[in-house]
Amino acid sequence: MKIAVCIKRTPDSESRFRIAASGAAIDETGLKFDIDDFASYAVEAALQLNEKAGGGETVVYALGPDTVQESLRKAMSMGADRAVHLKADAVPADGLAIAKALAAELASGGYDLILFGKHAFDSSAGVVGTAVAELLGLPCVTAASELKIENGAGMARRELEGSAEMLTFPLPAVITIDEGVARPRYPSLKGIMAAKKKPLESKPAQLGAVRVTAQKAELPPERPAGRIVGEGVTAIPELVKLLQNEAKVL
Repeated sequence: MKIAVCIKRTPDSESRFRIAASGAAIDETGLKFDIDDFASYAVEAALQLNEKAGGGETVVYALGPDTVQESLRKAMSMGADRAVHLKADAVPADGLAIAKALAAELASGGYDLILFGKHAFDSSAGVVGTAVAELLGLPCVTAASELKIENGAGMARRELEGSAEMLTFPLPAVITIDEGVARPRYPSLKGIMAAKKKPLESKPAQLGAVRVTAQKAELPPERPAGRIVGEGVTAIPELVKLLQNEAKVL
């Protein structure tokens, strides 16, 4: 199969964040960046599908400044065959603008599957994958926790509140990937060396009109300090009293 995987470079979720001087974004100074977690699940899912099929091509796409090439190289070190960098000074907050740039590239690719992460850690919007599917006129399944392709058709499992649903779809299709599909592999030394020789094409992103912009970013308020009300069973009456009168959760 020919599979495209659209990835995003996001900061490590364990980082300590600060607001940038603009007041509308995070300060990237000193932050560690990597392939977004859900996007890495999508890369692994694509690799496993082609390995099971006995062949195929996995192509990774990313939009943004030159720094995203590091993430593209990592995806190739995992096993992707080639990469396409859609160059932009920054990744806009408008998911539809990003989707238009990706759809313009993907339309003529002849892909059987186009995979995305369920959503990106930094924005959690979950817009781009579904918008690309709409722009390309393809069926779309979101938040797939299981994915199988057999006889030219696909089946996906989606986790629901207290249950799950199984969906079937024809190819080509767009799928956004949830955790549970596959644990991303670690790049081997051989894979890292091979990635340096794999083709990485860079071209200007054909962004659509950016109509959504971030005006202000704020960190969540600090949690109030905890309080020790006592020890052992003798503290229970005071704890219950505080939960009733102060916290008002009982």
